[in-house]
Amino acid sequence: MTPRPETPQYRLDGPADAPVVVLGPSLGTSMDLWLPQLPALTRSWRVLRYDLPGHGGAPPPDGPFTVEDLAGGVAALLDRLGIAEAAYAGVSLGGAVGTALALRAPERVASLVLCCTSPRFGDPEPWRDRAALVRREGVGPVADTAASRWFTPGFTGAEPYVAMLRATDPEGYAGCCDALAAFDATARLGGITAPALVIAGAQDGPTPPQGHADRLAAGIPDAELAVVDGAGHLANAERPEPVTEAITAHLDRTWKGRA
Repeated sequence: MTPRPETPQYRLDGPADAPVVVLGPSLGTSMDLWLPQLPALTRSWRVLRYDLPGHGGAPPPDGPFTVEDLAGGVAALLDRLGIAEAAYAGVSLGGAVGTALALRAPERVASLVLCCTSPRFGDPEPWRDRAALVRREGVGPVADTAASRWFTPGFTGAEPYVAMLRATDPEGYAGCCDALAAFDATARLGGITAPALVIAGAQDGPTPPQGHADRLAAGIPDAELAVVDGAGHLANAERPEPVTEAITAHLDRTWKGRA
């Protein structure tokens, strides 16, 4: 039996009696990826952030895992906290976890925001190659090139996010790469029942709108697509204002006021 990652490291912010929004981070970042959105979200929602295995404050994994296993960890965390239903927003790998959770437990996901993510992250082999590189040499080589993958050339605020990657456990990072290599939800998107918003960075290199965000929006019934100009892969960090506005407007329509 494949070991599953432990229940993730988490933090709750916002009014204790408000409806819950879960925020999932991207590969190589911690829950603090979502700090730009936190002030706006915590005005109306109880915000639950978590860390991926070996990222931020979470322990490294004790074996291989899948994106579906990560979704199971989020479901277990909701059970632990007594949360029957929540909205979910995730960036990149965090978005894939949300996709898997919405397919696995549709009754738990009241609303869904998928940011700079994909139903399939390209061919598996480059992800396996990156996992092997990190297991061999640590996260340094991928951290050295992270800013150019994550942001547009003119962005000057990359360092705090690159620092998150440099602090990531190599096996946690590599395990997430292996999980991304195996992930393909393309044929199952029609099974998502939550009202969904897909957000794309217009200049996103790893998951460009064409072939990634547009596939999500086309495959998920009645999903909306918002493309943010001047944003790369971590659009919520590079262009926080329009991303925050899009998320809060979607949650206002689909989740605000529900307990």
